[in-house]
Amino acid sequence: MEPKLAIRNLSKRFGDLQALEGINLEIAEHEFVCIVGPSGCGKTTLLRIIAGLETANGGEILIDGKGVRAPGADRGFVFQADSLLPWRTVWKNAVIGLEINGLVSQETREYTRSLLKLVGLEGFDHYYPAQLSGGMRQRVNLARALALNPMVLLMDEPFSALDAQTREIMQSEMLRIWRSGHKTVLFITHQIDEAVYLADRVIVLGRRPGRVKEIVSVDIPRPRELNVKRKPRFIEYVDHIWQLIENDVRDSVIEEGAHRGGRRLAGQAISQE
Repeated sequence: MEPKLAIRNLSKRFGDLQALEGINLEIAEHEFVCIVGPSGCGKTTLLRIIAGLETANGGEILIDGKGVRAPGADRGFVFQADSLLPWRTVWKNAVIGLEINGLVSQETREYTRSLLKLVGLEGFDHYYPAQLSGGMRQRVNLARALALNPMVLLMDEPFSALDAQTREIMQSEMLRIWRSGHKTVLFITHQIDEAVYLADRVIVLGRRPGRVKEIVSVDIPRPRELNVKRKPRFIEYVDHIWQLIENDVRDSVIEEGAHRGGRRLAGQAISQE
C-alpha cells in the first residue's frame, strides 16, 4: 500500500551548515509518528520542508505519491507557539485558514464548530486569546489546523510551553482528538515519554546533520491512559530511546555551551577595545 507521506533522500543545507542528510521515511495513512532527537538535529527544519515553508536542497516529499513543494491545504501545521491573532476571537482565529484559502461555507463553518466542541471549547467562540489559558490557546491552534481537514497534520512541539500538568492532559486530549478523526500525524517533541505515549512509531534522529538513527515501533495497546507511563514496558521504551540519543544530547549541550562562551569572550574583547 502506498504511504500517505513519503520522504525520499531528503537533504537540507544552510550555507556551510548541513542540517539534514539522506532522510528516508514512509508514514502510513492514519499513523501517529513522533520525531525525537538532540537540539539542532533538524527536526523543525524537516517539518517545515514537509509543510512547504522551507525548500530542500535534495530529495522529495510525496503525499499520496504526488510531490509537494509549497504550502497547501492538504497539510495542517501546529506551531510551538500558539500564534493566535490577539484581536480575533476564538471563532475568528479558528476560521482564519478557511478565509485565507477561500473555503468558508456553511459546511466548513459547521465542521469548525464541531471541532471547537471536540477540543473542549464549545461556548468560548467570543473569547479573545488573552482571556484563555495556555492549554486553551493551543486547543484553538489545533482546531484552526484541523478546520482545513488536512490529509497530514504537522505538529512542532505544540505542548512545550505548557506547565507539566496541563501538558499531560493535552497529551491525553490529543489522542482522543486523533482517534475521532484518525489524521496522519507527524509530531515533534523533545520529551521522550511524550513521544512513546502518543506514537505508533518514534523516529530517532541523530546529531547534525540530522539522519534517521533508528525507528522504534511502540507496541503498547490503544487506547492509552496516562497511567501507562508508569508501566514497565513503557519505561523500557523510554530508556531505549534515551540510550540512542544520550551521547548526541551531551555533545550538543557541550557544543552549545562552547558557542555561548565564545560569543561572551568576543563581546568582552569588543567592549575592551
